[in-house]
Amino acid sequence: MALYRFRVTFEDYDDVTRDIDIKSTQTFEDLHRAIHQSTGYNCEYSSSFYISNDQWIKGEEITFMPNQRRIDRGVALMDKVKLSNRIDDPHQKFYYTFNFERPFDFHVELLKIILEENPGTTYPAVVKSTGEAPKQFGNVFNPTILPPASEDFDFLNEMEFSEEDTEEGFSEVSDTDDLEVHDEPAEAADEEEDEFGGEFSDNEGFDEEGPAHHGGDDY
Repeated sequence: MALYRFRVTFEDYDDVTRDIDIKSTQTFEDLHRAIHQSTGYNCEYSSSFYISNDQWIKGEEITFMPNQRRIDRGVALMDKVKLSNRIDDPHQKFYYTFNFERPFDFHVELLKIILEENPGTTYPAVVKSTGEAPKQFGNVFNPTILPPASEDFDFLNEMEFSEEDTEEGFSEVSDTDDLEVHDEPAEAADEEEDEFGGEFSDNEGFDEEGPAHHGGDDY
């Protein structure tokens, strides 16, 4: 009975590969489970193989744990399809998506066809493993916790200002400040009047001529 040797590569981690030997009469579900035996993943998630060309363009889908939409479309089930029924190229390629909710994508390529089994080997069998598979669910996302939208934004607290800082750093503009600014021209006018007051003052002229005027009464 013939064996297929597939090389399985993560699409986004091309340094992580697994070579798997599997019987031609075994199913796509057997290959699906073998892949995740080699990665350490829980394989019980909705997934699909797609028959692909050399550019990894998806063709016919073969699925595992299908949703209702796939059932309605009549997509073939992995446990019902033997590998030999979908291989017509010595370098056949399958695009494989594991776990549609949090997917990993793989390239699965037929490396060679082996005509004899190894005695005592249980198939499928992982014959070569390179690189460590990433964690099944990736890194945990911890979003930044924001304050509730209903609370008022406290500007001073956010800037770490105290009440004393606000008294020293800020001053209010009052009406009296405005008046002091407008009084400056008036003071300047008084200074000008004082500067020329000795020369043009009527009062000063009357004070000096007062005695001479009284002297005229002696006539």
